[in-house]
Amino acid sequence: MTVAVAVTVTVPEGWEPGAFKARVDQVLHRFAAEEAGQLTAIDSSLGPVADAVETAVADGKRLRAAFCYWGWRAAGQPDSDALVRAAASMELVHAAAVVHDDLIDDSPLRHGRPTAHLALREAVRDHPQPASAARSLAMLAGDLLMSMAGQLFVTSGLPAAYLGRARPLWAALARELIAGECLEILHTGSAAPDTTISLKVVRYKTAKYTVEQPLLIGALLGGAGERLRAGCSAYGLPLGEAFQLRDDLLGLFGDPALTGKDGSDDVRGHRPTALLAEAWRLAGEEDRERLRTLLAAGAGTDKDTGTDTADTGTGTGTADADADADAVRDVMRRLKAPDRIEAMITARVEEALHALDELDLPGPAAAALNRLAHSAAVRRS
Repeated sequence: MTVAVAVTVTVPEGWEPGAFKARVDQVLHRFAAEEAGQLTAIDSSLGPVADAVETAVADGKRLRAAFCYWGWRAAGQPDSDALVRAAASMELVHAAAVVHDDLIDDSPLRHGRPTAHLALREAVRDHPQPASAARSLAMLAGDLLMSMAGQLFVTSGLPAAYLGRARPLWAALARELIAGECLEILHTGSAAPDTTISLKVVRYKTAKYTVEQPLLIGALLGGAGERLRAGCSAYGLPLGEAFQLRDDLLGLFGDPALTGKDGSDDVRGHRPTALLAEAWRLAGEEDRERLRTLLAAGAGTDKDTGTDTADTGTGTGTADADADADAVRDVMRRLKAPDRIEAMITARVEEALHALDELDLPGPAAAALNRLAHSAAVRRS
């Protein structure tokens, strides 16, 4: 499937995404290794959990850290290693959210590797209920990652007065992220998918903590005034929504070799994506009945092959799940639901870039945020 957004992107002078990612990776890998060492110092049997923590931060685009960094620069502040450390904490929030999300969704793959709750099975192979035990360990690893995010932020090296400006937003970030995840759970399997509800899930589960809140935190750390803060939200919210809408498309129509995820996950989980909601809205009764049948069949399959009674799948397996996903794709293509999501992405990116133009930011910040808009919305993984 071709993915494209018709927007003009300026390559920013002096902005080297690869070099910035390397700086963030260095902070994260070192910090996670230190935490892993402290964990295994308590008891060597905690090694698999320590490994899960390090694995959770091993990969990533580091977009959230980049938005935090450029919020700081947009407020007129210079480059700062302490700020990079604070920005890296946004990636630990993401790592925690991913571990918990994969656990909730029972996803088998992330970055082409087994997800934490599956990778931890080996550590509890002698447990009477290994699947449940591994899931519990993954949950706790996710909790530790969220705690690490706060720790890295407050020990970043920025002055306490600067940190105090942004600290209240952390409570909102956690609350809204959890609200979005809860909303997705509450509406999963809905008999009548609704685009308005799906977009609320998109906004709170992903959009706000991916773009708006990191950008606002960086701007607040830098002493941003009311106008810049409002502009951060006007840019960040629609762009964050575009990011997740692209994820929805890639989840079903992307190349698993590039996304590193299982392409049948959303069908198997009957998740309330905007893509499904738009397909439902466009469908007639015959197509709706077809979608009902396919989604019900998909929900019967389970990639968890544990021995626990509660975790043993009752479906017909991976091949049938893939076939059901293919059939759902066919229905969606015929209804042109992917085209509707593409149009929604384009509209949101244009809205974000218009808000950016209105802010009249320093040249490097404006250029970098322009490019980041492209990176978030036009991608294959």
